Amino acid sequence: MIRWLVGLLALSLAATQTLAADPIEIGVGYLGVAGTRSTLSLVEQPAENDGVAGARLAIEDNNTTGKFLNQRFALEERRIKEGEDPVQAATALAEHNGFIIADLPPDAQLKVADALRERGTLLFNAGAIDERLREADCRANVIHTAPTRSMLADALGQYLVWKQWKRWLLVVGSHDEDKLYADALRRAATRFGAKIVQERTFEDTGGARRTDSGVTLLQRQMPVFTQQAPAYDVLVVADESEVFGAYLPYRTWDPRPVAGSAGLVPRSWDAAQDQWGAIQMQNRFMKLNSRRMTALDMQAWTAVRMIGEATSRTNSGDVKKVTDFIKGPDFSVAAFKGTRLTLRDWNLQLRQPILLVDGRMVVSVSPQEGFLHQVSELDTLGYDRPESKCKLK
Repeated sequence: MIRWLVGLLALSLAATQTLAADPIEIGVGYLGVAGTRSTLSLVEQPAENDGVAGARLAIEDNNTTGKFLNQRFALEERRIKEGEDPVQAATALAEHNGFIIADLPPDAQLKVADALRERGTLLFNAGAIDERLREADCRANVIHTAPTRSMLADALGQYLVWKQWKRWLLVVGSHDEDKLYADALRRAATRFGAKIVQERTFEDTGGARRTDSGVTLLQRQMPVFTQQAPAYDVLVVADESEVFGAYLPYRTWDPRPVAGSAGLVPRSWDAAQDQWGAIQMQNRFMKLNSRRMTALDMQAWTAVRMIGEATSRTNSGDVKKVTDFIKGPDFSVAAFKGTRLTLRDWNLQLRQPILLVDGRMVVSVSPQEGFLHQVSELDTLGYDRPESKCKLK
């Protein structure tokens, strides 16, 4: 009997040592585009590691919990150069990673999602805000941590209406992305009872702004461009292409606030966010990267944390089990926004509050008080279930 007990103890100890030596490996890929997109403001130029830096921090967070559950997370990054096939790059990542965080243009993301569907790889869209990826072109193997244009526009619209700034002068850029954002702003105005008193288009002529006479020219051009407008409360600008929007604040003909792509801007995250424990998150990110955390960083961080939360709750690294749990009714994730975030089951968009920021402070957080919903107030931002055209496939 004693020998049997000693043998059982030895076997148990050996099993424990084996378990400690061989944790469950959970691979996460990060797929982005090489290079960075320039901005009008020199102080807002994105870093080379924009996005993936947030994913790396989340991997550290996951491993902090994972060491108690015998789980180990690893991140593999790949950047697509101009002309390179995104499907080939994604397929290479999928060889070793069951989850991929994607920061890709919409068309490239759809190609990747369709190519990896049969593999069972789960994609997280951390960068693209295009509505069609959650609507007509939605995919069952893509979860969206990036907010949509309509969520951003609705967040801004709610605040402007709450402030009783209901008369909007809408200024739209000439690029396709600008027009899509303008569509979302028009929808928000109609939805929340604002009125667009006039629309104006700013044509991108390709001229250089950073010249010795640039400030003088802008100081003359912007007042002329905005003069003789009907009475309005706020100028709302749609300039995702970063051509002119940042030049509007303090340069309009009438002394009015600016919102949208400049002035008061809706974002999923901002370096000024310090509520709900966010300050410790900001400090850890700064220590790791020697820069401030961006919205893209946060969207990638949230995606990796969703994976970590699901693997710890299921105690499994199996992609299907983790995917099913994330899509299920019991899943939620904390993200320093005052409430746990959940998934919209009809299009796999992550519900989330939207920050309204001015470049220095968080001015407000939407949804605003008084905008109610029968399921979740977060569903007052963006397309709700009855409006959705998504048929997951």
